[in-house]
This record gives sequence, C-alpha cells and structure tokens, in this order.
Amino acid sequence: MNSRKWVRMFMTTLALGGTVVLIASFFFRADAYMEALDPLQIGELFGVLIFFLGYGLIFSVISQMGFFAYLMINQFATGMFRGFWRPLQAFLIIFTLFDLVYFRYLASDDGSIWGYLATAIGLLVASYLVAKRKVYETNKTAFLPAMFFMTVITTVEWLPGLYLDDSAYTWLMIIGLFICNSYQLLLLHRLVGTAKEA
Repeated sequence: MNSRKWVRMFMTTLALGGTVVLIASFFFRADAYMEALDPLQIGELFGVLIFFLGYGLIFSVISQMGFFAYLMINQFATGMFRGFWRPLQAFLIIFTLFDLVYFRYLASDDGSIWGYLATAIGLLVASYLVAKRKVYETNKTAFLPAMFFMTVITTVEWLPGLYLDDSAYTWLMIIGLFICNSYQLLLLHRLVGTAKEA
C-alpha cells in the first residue's frame, strides 16, 4: 500500500468515525441536545456537536491504531507460530467472548448476566456478518482472521469504554469502533488489490 492509499484510508476512516458517533449521539445522548435546545442556545448546541464529533474522531484513531497493530501482529504470528496461529486465533475469539460475559459479570454489582450475554452474542453475530462479507469479497481463508480482528481486537480497543459508569458513552464507543474496524477490514483488500476478480 502506498502513502496515497494510506492517507485516503486514514482520512475516510476518520470522517466515518466522527460522523457515525455524532449521529449515534442524537439517540444515546439526546439529553445533552435537549439542554441546548430548551431554550435554544446556539453556542452550547455547537459545543455539544463538536464534543461528540471529537469523540468519534478519537474512536476512529483508536480503531486505526488497533487495525495496523493487528496487521503487524498477524504478520509476525503467521511467521512465528505457522500452522498453530489459526487455532490460537479461534481460542482467543472464544476466550474474549467468554471474558465479555463471565469476568464482567463477576466484576459488576448487577444481579443479571443477560445483559453481558446479549453484548457478547451481538458482537459475535455482527463480527460473523462482517467476516462473511470479507470471505465473499476475497477468499475462504479470510474468515478466521476477520473474525479474530472483529471480536478480539475490537474488544481490546473497547476496554476503556467497558469500565465507564455511563452506558451511553460505552455504546457510542463500540458503535464507532465497530463501524471503523469493519470499514478498514473491507477496504484493505481493495486498496492492496487482493479482491476477487469480477
């Protein structure tokens, strides 16, 4: 990938992250907008918009750092572990989903495990759909690495948000991260020319 393509990927991912989180904030933090609208305070409304746009840009940068870290880790691990890397990825996917449910449940004061279970299942299903799309556009061997990236790396990026007291910001973070990660994963083969021939 040349520098022009990298800059394009960086800028489009940045714009996507900022836009997605800004739009999501209308639903998850509607109260922040209501305070600025009732009564109408243009300066405060502009400040809220900039705040959530900035949040999205930050999440986008975190997503991009995770993506390029994964590309290096995957290259290194493929050479070092060879055939063992694929089963290790499968194990880490299972462990990460288990961790999203069990260890978070143990660390919380909440009496119900269902919310944590729903989060893990939602991440698994969404990751599966992205991985299937990656396979459709490339080849079958892309499935496990795509699942690994979308579950394990996204969860690692999301860790700071999992410990926030405000669930709205937790959801804003995962929405921004997941959309940006999906976008980068599905854009990469187009930029490096490894997509299926039409």
